[in-house]
Amino acid sequence: MIKILSVVFTIVVTSFYFFPFEFTFLPGVNTKMAMAGLGLVILGIQLGKSRDSQINKDLFLLSIFASVVSLVGQVSVVVNGTHDYTYASYIISMWVWLSGAYVTILLIKKVHGTASVVLVCKYLIVVCAIQCVLALMIDNMSVVKNFVDSFLGGTEGYMGKHETRLYGIGAALDVAGSRFSLALVMIAFLLMQVDKLMLKYKITYIILFFFISIVGNMMSRTTTVGVILSLMYWLYMSTTYRCKSSYNYGYIWRWVLGGLVAFLPFLIYLYNTDANFYHNIRFAFEGFFSLAESGTWDVSSNEILKSMYVFPDNIKTWIIGDGYFDNPYYTEKYYTGPRWGGYYMATDVGYLRFIFYFGLIGLIAFISYFIKVMEVCVRRLPQYKVIFVLFILVNFIVWFKAATDIFLVFALFLCVSAQKENKQYDTLVESKV
Repeated sequence: MIKILSVVFTIVVTSFYFFPFEFTFLPGVNTKMAMAGLGLVILGIQLGKSRDSQINKDLFLLSIFASVVSLVGQVSVVVNGTHDYTYASYIISMWVWLSGAYVTILLIKKVHGTASVVLVCKYLIVVCAIQCVLALMIDNMSVVKNFVDSFLGGTEGYMGKHETRLYGIGAALDVAGSRFSLALVMIAFLLMQVDKLMLKYKITYIILFFFISIVGNMMSRTTTVGVILSLMYWLYMSTTYRCKSSYNYGYIWRWVLGGLVAFLPFLIYLYNTDANFYHNIRFAFEGFFSLAESGTWDVSSNEILKSMYVFPDNIKTWIIGDGYFDNPYYTEKYYTGPRWGGYYMATDVGYLRFIFYFGLIGLIAFISYFIKVMEVCVRRLPQYKVIFVLFILVNFIVWFKAATDIFLVFALFLCVSAQKENKQYDTLVESKV
């Protein structure tokens, strides 16, 4: 019983980190920041005692890259005379995420005696599945919705009062979509590692993949990025390595087809009998319904996204930006310029928001930072190279739609001990993934 309660508590803490939110009674401080406060103290003590100089060196190098991003942001703010320090303080954000991740990893180690990449992936996948369950409960049970809305503050609390879309506890919109995409590529990676997975694990992973894909798209269609990347990865592995490996990677398609056949009758039943599900499933797969009913692929959000591709009209903005990431109409006390709906220049496109904030110089610095983060993770945990590449692809693809930061997932694996992970890899992957 104690073990079960410990696992449940660890899942809750992992969710606090992966899907941070503010409490109504503690405005301005989210769960990630609270964990970071504790983590900074623990991390400082542990790094001081650690004999693993590689970890210190990696953190130092990443801090330099993050500092460059912050410096470019600071220059943009000064040159443009703004007060938007969103990325001018990115070095602080990096360490906040890293500190929160350290607390999460320490807790996982305490409960399980280890914190392997596979185990961390399991926790993140379970957290995403639970968020999907919570979203369905909030949408269908007024008691649950009222309870969650009573303590959910900040942007997350806004969802319960003004949005008709599904939301969880800290999981909503593109933030949820990008996190769900990460969970889906984790599932795709774990399923394709070996052909000796126990039957119950294969079934569980397939069920979770379809469940997160479907409900995740109801919450945020950005989840589609994870679905497409997973399918492309499976296709690549099942064709490219079919003759190069002792494993028959083609088996994955039998499981995917089987999962689809199993889910379809259930989905059709709910579509025809449940009004909420009818609305949500049509939103999630609007393009497919439009194609089936009218013969054209028509998605309302795609038209909105097209209107957001607004490019700078001067060299200065292209080079160093305008110093605005958020809408200055609501954040700048003395702003007298045009009023936009939503974000600055009325665009939510990640690449464009970064360019408008600190120009191509800042965008290149930010991209270089993420590439460096991936390189450090690959160097420390080379056997998991594919999963880190999939993570970075999720990040760069989602930026075509929204500005997100997935360093939080890399931070968890930066806190995993490379030495212990290397020793445990064979047994963890080949026996009980």
